[in-house]
Amino acid sequence: NNTRKLLCLCYHGFLNSTTTYFNFIYFFIVLLLKIGPFVFFQIFHSISGGSIMDDYLKQYREMISLRGLTDHTLTAYSTYISAYLGYLSDILGKSPEEVSWAELRDFIRWLQKERQLSDRTVNACISQLRFFTTYVLRRTWDPYQLPFRKFDSYLPFVPTRQEMQTFLSTITDPKFKALLCLMFSSGLRIGEVRHLKCRDIEHSNGRILIRSSKSRSSRYAQLSETAWQLILRYWYSLPGQDRPRDFLFPQKRDPSRPIDHQRIPDYIRSHEKELGWEHRFTCHTFRHAFATYHYEDGTDLLTLKALMGHKSINSTAIYVHLSSGAFSSSPSPFEKMGGMLDE
Repeated sequence: NNTRKLLCLCYHGFLNSTTTYFNFIYFFIVLLLKIGPFVFFQIFHSISGGSIMDDYLKQYREMISLRGLTDHTLTAYSTYISAYLGYLSDILGKSPEEVSWAELRDFIRWLQKERQLSDRTVNACISQLRFFTTYVLRRTWDPYQLPFRKFDSYLPFVPTRQEMQTFLSTITDPKFKALLCLMFSSGLRIGEVRHLKCRDIEHSNGRILIRSSKSRSSRYAQLSETAWQLILRYWYSLPGQDRPRDFLFPQKRDPSRPIDHQRIPDYIRSHEKELGWEHRFTCHTFRHAFATYHYEDGTDLLTLKALMGHKSINSTAIYVHLSSGAFSSSPSPFEKMGGMLDE
C-alpha cells in the first residue's frame, strides 16, 4: 500500500511538473526492479482507472461466450476464473503467463481449502483453467500436470410418493403450485420450466415442446391433465393485463424475461420450513421422482430415456437403483437355496 501511495504521488506529480522528469524516470526504473514488472504495471494500471486482471477476465468471457452457454453457466464458470485471477493478483503477484504448474496446483489446493469445494466442483474449476490457458493465454495444456480428481458418486434423494403428495398439495401459491407440479408431472429441469412458453403447451396432444434442453436438442415431454388444470387455475388467478403471453412463468418486474433462477429453490426451501421438514428437496428432486415412479410403474428404460431427454442410457439406468421395487422383484439366489436356518 505504501508503494502504491508513493507511486500515485509520483504519477500525479509528473502530470503537474516537467522539471522532475528525469528523477521520475529514474524512480520508475528502480521501483520496477524492486517489485517486479507485473506488480508495477498492475499498480500503474489501477491508478489509471483499470485492472490488468479485468482485461484477462474480459477476454475469458468473450471466448467462453462463443460456446453458446447459458447466462447461469457463464456466471458460474467466470467465478472460478475470477477467483484464480484474484489469487494471482493478491497472493502471488504474478501475471497468468508467469504461473508455473506447481503454482497452479497450489491454487487448486488453496481453493478447495478456502471454499470447501467438492471434488466435482474442483474438476469444473480445472476444466475452466484449461480453457483459460488454451484460448486466452494460447498455451498448451498438459493434463499430466494437473489431473482431474476422482470423486464419489451418491444416489440422489427421492421422496416417497406420500411425501411428494404432501409437499405439492400444501402449496397455496397458484404460480409455484403450477410450476412445481409441472416439473414433477413432466420431469422437467429447472432451466426447461423457466424458459417454457405458452405456445409450447400442446393440450390437445397431451405434450409439451421443450426448446431449451440441456442437450441442445428439442424434445416433447408429457403433459398431465391435472397439471394442465393447475396451469389454467394459475393463469386465471391473475388480472387480465398480468396474464402470461410469452413465458409461462415470467418475472413480475419484467414479463419479457423468465422467472429468476434463484426464486424456485428459495421457494422450495421456504415451503419445507413451513412443513417443518429438514432441507432435502431440490429443483432436481421432482425430475428424479418422476423418473423413479415411472420405472416402478413398469416403464421400460428406453421409453424413460426418451421422456427424460437423456443422450445416454447410462444416465437413465440410475433409476434402477432408486426404484424401491427393483430388488424386491428379483429375490437373491440365497433365498432359493433354503435350509440354511435349519439347526
